Amino acid sequence: MHRAPTPDSDDDEANRGSYTFRYHQKLNARPCDVDGVPLPPHAPPAPKDPPPADESNNAWHPFTSRLDFDFAHFHFVTAQSSESQINQALDHWAASVLPFGGKTPWANAKKMYATIDEIRSGDAPWRTVKIRYQGPLPRGTPPKWMTEEYELYVRDALVVARNQLETTSFKGQVNTVPYQQFDVNGKRVYSNLMSGDWAWKQADIIAEDPATHGSMFVPIVAGSDKTTCSVATGHQEYHPVYMSPGILTNTARRARGNAVLPVAFLPIPKTAKRHRKRPEYQKFCRQMYHACLARVFEPLKAAMTAPVTVRCPDGHLRRAIFGLGPYIADYPEQVWLAGIVQGWCPKCDAKPDNLDAPNSVRRTQERTDWIITAFDPGTVWDDWGIRADIVPFTHDFPRADIHELLSPDLLHQVIKGTFKDHIVTWVNEYLHLVHGEARAHEIIDDIDRRIAAVPAFPGLRRFPEGRDFTQWTGDDSKALMKVYLPAIAGHVPDKMVKCLAAFLDFCYLARRNALDTDTLAELEGALSRFHALREVFIEAGVREDNISLPRQHSLLHYPRSIRLFGTPNGLCSSITESKHIQSVKKPWRRSSKWKALLQMLLTLQRLDKLSAARRVFAKLGMMAGSTLSYTARMLAGHAPEPEPDTDQDEDDEHGEVAGPKTPSSVKLAQRRESNYPRNIHGLAARIQQPRLPELTRRFLYDQLHPDAELTADDVPLDQCPRILGKISVFHSAVARFYAPSDFCGSGGMYRERIRANPDWRGEYARYDTVFVVTDAEQPGMCGMAIGRLRLLYSFTHDGVDYPCALVEWLVPFEDRPDDITGMWMVKHEYEGNGRPSMAVIHLDCIARAAHLIGVYGSSFMPENFHFSYSLGVFRAYYVNRYIDHHTHEFLAGDAR
Repeated sequence: MHRAPTPDSDDDEANRGSYTFRYHQKLNARPCDVDGVPLPPHAPPAPKDPPPADESNNAWHPFTSRLDFDFAHFHFVTAQSSESQINQALDHWAASVLPFGGKTPWANAKKMYATIDEIRSGDAPWRTVKIRYQGPLPRGTPPKWMTEEYELYVRDALVVARNQLETTSFKGQVNTVPYQQFDVNGKRVYSNLMSGDWAWKQADIIAEDPATHGSMFVPIVAGSDKTTCSVATGHQEYHPVYMSPGILTNTARRARGNAVLPVAFLPIPKTAKRHRKRPEYQKFCRQMYHACLARVFEPLKAAMTAPVTVRCPDGHLRRAIFGLGPYIADYPEQVWLAGIVQGWCPKCDAKPDNLDAPNSVRRTQERTDWIITAFDPGTVWDDWGIRADIVPFTHDFPRADIHELLSPDLLHQVIKGTFKDHIVTWVNEYLHLVHGEARAHEIIDDIDRRIAAVPAFPGLRRFPEGRDFTQWTGDDSKALMKVYLPAIAGHVPDKMVKCLAAFLDFCYLARRNALDTDTLAELEGALSRFHALREVFIEAGVREDNISLPRQHSLLHYPRSIRLFGTPNGLCSSITESKHIQSVKKPWRRSSKWKALLQMLLTLQRLDKLSAARRVFAKLGMMAGSTLSYTARMLAGHAPEPEPDTDQDEDDEHGEVAGPKTPSSVKLAQRRESNYPRNIHGLAARIQQPRLPELTRRFLYDQLHPDAELTADDVPLDQCPRILGKISVFHSAVARFYAPSDFCGSGGMYRERIRANPDWRGEYARYDTVFVVTDAEQPGMCGMAIGRLRLLYSFTHDGVDYPCALVEWLVPFEDRPDDITGMWMVKHEYEGNGRPSMAVIHLDCIARAAHLIGVYGSSFMPENFHFSYSLGVFRAYYVNRYIDHHTHEFLAGDAR
C-alpha cells in the first residue's frame, strides 16, 4: 500500500534562477526621450502628448460615461448585434428614461457607430491601392483578367506596429533585446523568437552602423493564408495578411488580443478555367502577389536601417529598428513565397522524387539569383525547381531572405499533414489491403469505438462516433492525435504502432515552449526513428518504394529552424487560422454579403478601436466592477475598486488563466456541495466508503507527524487523531500550472478542472484520475503514482484546514514504459483481502490530471459501450502521455 504523501513546500516551477542569460550588448533597447536621446538609468518614461482640449475634461471621450461605452462594446463586440437590434435596444433604453426626462446618448445605431469612429486609440485606417496588368495584350479581345482593375486593401504597417507595441497588457511579455539562454549545465535553451540565432545575427548586422547602438530590434512576424466564407451554395475567398511584433513572447502571440492583426487583404484574380494554366496568367498572379506584399511592408522599409522612436508596453520610448521576420504559411503558399515549382522544397534543393535524400543544399536568395543568371529558365525549372519569372517580395528589403524566413508550420506540416493526411490514411489503406474491404470496415469501426470509449479529460474533444467525420479541422486532428495510438494497437503490426509513437514524440517535442540542446537531440532521434519505422508502410505495400512528400520532408528542417527562430509553437499557422475567425469569418457574417470586404474592413477598424479604448480605460481603473457597481460607486463619490478574483464557472473544464507565471497549485472548488452529511461517519455511509474515517485519521497522523519514524499505517488506529470538525465535500478541484500552449493566458498559465462527481450532469458518475507525487526526486512516473479520485473534501483540525482527496491506487505493470507504445501501463492495486488499495492524500500532492486509456489488445469493443465505464473495466491502462504536450513534457524523465 502506498503511503499518503505529504505536500512538498519547495516549488521549482517559477524558479528562473536556474537559467542564465546573455543579452546583445549593442542593440540593448535603452529607453529614450521623444528625440531619441537615451534616458538615465531608472528614469520614468517620457510623458505622452496631452490629449486635445475636448478630451482632457472627459476621461471617457468620445463617450460620455461608462454606461455609454459598455453599451457600445456589448452590442458591437460581445453580442455582435445588427443595426436593427441596436436601434431596438436604444428605443427600449429611451423609453425607460423618458418618464424621468432623460435621453439616450444616440438616436440610432449610425450615431453610435460615428462615436466609435471618433476613438483615436488603435486607429489604423484601411486604404485602397489599385493594380492592373501591365504586360502585352494579345490581338483581338484580351481575357478579362488582363483588363480588370484589382484592389489591394492595406493598412500602414508602421502604424499597426506602433499600436501593437504600445499595448500595455503586453508588459512583461516582450523581449526587447536578443538573448541567449542557458540552463544550469550550460546548455543552450531556445524558446521565444528573440532567443534564437537569427535575431542575434540580425542584431550583429544592424550594429555595424554605430548610429543604431542602443536601439531595439523589432522583427515583424507575418503570415498569410487564403480562407473561404460560404453561405447557401456560393462562396467568397479572401486572402488576409497578418503581422505581429517578433519581440512578443510566444504565449503573448498565441493569446487573445491585438498581438496578431490583419494588415492587408490581397486581391485574388479570377478567370475562366481555360485560362488558369496559361503561363502569362500564372506569372501575373504570382508577380502581383509579391508586388502587393512589398507594398504592404513598404512603410517599414526606412525604419529597417534608421531607427524610429516607438512606445513600448512598459510606457518607455525606444528607438526601434524593424526587420522582416519569420513568415507563417502553409506549403502551397510557401511555394508562391519562395518562387519555386510545386513539389519542390522551399528551403533546400532536394529533388521532388526523393526529397529526403542526403546532401541537399540549402536555398538562399543569393544562390537563387546566381542560378537564374547562369542558366536558362528551362534548366532552372527542371534542375533546381526555381521559377525564373518570380522575384520574391523580400528581395528589396534589408537583411531578408525568404528561404530562411519561412517558418516551420506545426499545423499543416505535422498535425494536418503528416498525421491526418498521411499516417491515418495509410493505416486505413493497410487494413483494406491486408483484410479486404468488409473485414477492414469492421476493424475501422472497432477503432472508432475504442476512440469513443476513452475516459473524459479536461479539454479533450469527444468523438461519440469515433473519427469517422467528413470534414477534418485542425482541432479535430489535434484531438485525434491524443487518443489514436492506443486505438490502433492490436489491430496493426507492432512496427506500425512504433512508427506512430516515434512521430508523436517528434510532434510533442516540437510543440514544447522551450527546447534545450538535449531536447533537440531527442527530437532528431525521434525523427530518425520515424523515418526508419515508416518503411513498414512500404513493406506492407501501402506506399511505393519511396516516401517523398513535401510536408513530411519539411520536418528535416525543424532542428535548424528551432535554432534560428525558437520553438515553432509561436510561429504556427494555427495562430493565423484562429485570427481568420475574428478577422474574416465573423465580420463577413455581419456584412450584407454584397461587396462585403469594405464592410468587413470597417467592422475590423471599429473592433480595434473599441478594444484599444477598453485597454486605456482599464489601465485607468475605469473598467473595474460591473456597469451598475461602477456607476453606483461614482454616484456615491467613491473611487472605483477592482472586482474580486473569482474562479471560473463550475462547469468549465479547462482554460487560460490571466496574469503572470505563478507556482502550480490545486485548489478545491469555491462552493461545497450542500447535500452531504457534515460528519465523517455519516459521510462514509453516504458514499459507501466505510474505510473513510480510518483513512482520514491516518492521513491526519502523517500530516501532524511528518518526521516520525513510523508512518500512520504502522501505528494503532487509536493513536491517530479523531476527525471532529465539519466535513465539506466538493465535486471538483482546479489545478493551475505553467503550461504555455495555444489556449493559455498571456502569462502562460493554464487551469484544468478535475472531478469526483457521482452524478456528472445528471448522466453518469465521473471520477477522474490524477498524478500523485510520491517522490519528487525521481523523474516522470518513477516519482509518481496514479490515483483515481473517489472523494474531494476538506476538514479543519486545531484551526488548520486540510483539503484532501480519497483515491484508489493504480500501479505500474513494470518499472519502465511499454516497448511498443512508449507509454506506461498501470493496473488497479488490491490489498490481500481483494479490496481496492485506497488512501487519503493532501491536495498539494496532486500534480495535475492524468488520462488513462484501456489496453484493448486485439479484442473488439462491444457496441454501445459508454466511456464512463472505462476506468473500471479494463485489466490494464495506458498512462496517456499524448493527452497534451505538457503531459508529454511532464513525463519526459521516463526512459523509452
